[in-house]
Amino acid sequence: MLAKLRQLHSEVDLAYDLVQQFTQMLRNRTGECLDAWLEQVASSNLPELQSFAAGVGKDKEAVRAGLTWWINNGVVEGHVTKLKLIKRQGYGRAGFPLLRKRVLHAL
Repeated sequence: MLAKLRQLHSEVDLAYDLVQQFTQMLRNRTGECLDAWLEQVASSNLPELQSFAAGVGKDKEAVRAGLTWWINNGVVEGHVTKLKLIKRQGYGRAGFPLLRKRVLHAL
């Protein structure tokens, strides 16, 4: 179905290609291609992608660093998500002592 849509609508084909290029930058950590990708999006006639690119352009150096460096905070974010889940499960039912025990038991 995707192939058929890409054949029928050139805008869908262009949007798909641009999204795949950005995905490849994420997977392969090729942040040096960001400027060329932003130029391609700016020259396209796709307002949704242009809006996304404008947001990326506002903090381009941070996005480039995220697309280039191997260092990330995924582990920390995972722990924060787990703690928030435990906190939400006990909302309105228990105080801090039980929350503390559940957090320590979960680790």
